[in-house]
Amino acid sequence: MTSNFRVVIIGGGFAGLTLARALRRAPVDVTLIDKRNFHLFQPLLYQVATGGLSNANIAIPIRSILSRQSNARVLLADITGIDPQRKLVHHKNGTVPYDTLVVATGSDKFYFGHDEWQQFAPGLKTIEDALVYRNKVMMAFEAAELETDPAIRQEHLTFVVVGAGPTGVELAGALADIKNLTLKHDFRSINPRDAKIYIVDAMDRVLPTYPEDLSVKAKASLEKIGVTVINKARVTGITDRAVTISRDDKIETIPTRTVLWAAGIKASPLGRILSESSGAETDRMGRVIVEEDCSVKGHPEIFVIGDLAHFKSGDATLPAVAPVAMQQGRYVASLIRNRIQGKSMPGFSYRDMGTLATIGRNAAVADFGGLHFSGWPAWLIWLFVHLMAIVEFGNRLLIVTQWGWNYLTWRRSARLITNLCPDDCIKPEQAPPD
Repeated sequence: MTSNFRVVIIGGGFAGLTLARALRRAPVDVTLIDKRNFHLFQPLLYQVATGGLSNANIAIPIRSILSRQSNARVLLADITGIDPQRKLVHHKNGTVPYDTLVVATGSDKFYFGHDEWQQFAPGLKTIEDALVYRNKVMMAFEAAELETDPAIRQEHLTFVVVGAGPTGVELAGALADIKNLTLKHDFRSINPRDAKIYIVDAMDRVLPTYPEDLSVKAKASLEKIGVTVINKARVTGITDRAVTISRDDKIETIPTRTVLWAAGIKASPLGRILSESSGAETDRMGRVIVEEDCSVKGHPEIFVIGDLAHFKSGDATLPAVAPVAMQQGRYVASLIRNRIQGKSMPGFSYRDMGTLATIGRNAAVADFGGLHFSGWPAWLIWLFVHLMAIVEFGNRLLIVTQWGWNYLTWRRSARLITNLCPDDCIKPEQAPPD
């Protein structure tokens, strides 16, 4: 059942897609706009980056997801402006009118004022980023196989992950699995186990948002599989040949050809566009500061949810994680239905269901309030939770099959290098420097 009440959602991530699906039986017309035609399951993006999964395993066409929802349509468009006075969303090919607008365009990589580092240390937010990661990692071993100079060879076999949050820890653990298990029989001139992996962070422990006991266990798990953890260290420089860090008032240099960025996020550019057009306040990360019902101050018909929203819960700001985005999506859907019926609702309240992070094969940490798990039990919980969060059953089947094969064979079959030129040359930005 549809009506003339128009709900426009910008962004097909966890927040926007959850909201659209939650409105499937509401008397509204839903238009979901995204510049990509697929929903990306970002928590598993690092597995694409390290060859554990193929990109199609974690990316699902939005039209396919909403194809049976009669009150929803999907537009592939790049938003250029928002007009709150006329209630219009502008894109490159026209405009879309709305009665309620929900902006859920997420976040992007942030280099703390050093955008020049991005060319040497790619971030991990998109499918394309993951493929760049995969190419860099696999090319590092290939370049080392060809190299005869021991010092340069070791540069190729040194990996530095910047950032010790969940993404950084999971990346470091996956890299350790690659060098210790996946590639151990694949080369003749090098021993992949000679690769060095560093994880660098300015905080005093890995997984700083987790309970301290789990941080200690996570660090022990990383060190057990050969990852060197460097805390209380600030990155001061990144080039194509090294990472420079400062700790204990001393400058240190780590020679490396492969740096992976997992530190810092900023709001998507649409936060600034919305701020300029509506007068909404933003924080230092560019996130839009929202009211207790996730609406923009002075514009009760405009909502911001997910990573783009600065939402205060007590004295803390809610983190940019999928559970927050999904709960906000369901909340705003309920709020829209209630408003149509002339009913009111209390403000949004986040229910923390726990956090999980995996650290390579058979190791993870889990925080469920007063219950803390680590090791094999936490790893099994991590597998189940992430598998059930996948939107489409077909993708769940593909992933569980791939996981099972990888686990039994210790292989990562998706470790293709796909950036070759038509004549099989290596692109300059991916080639090892002379």
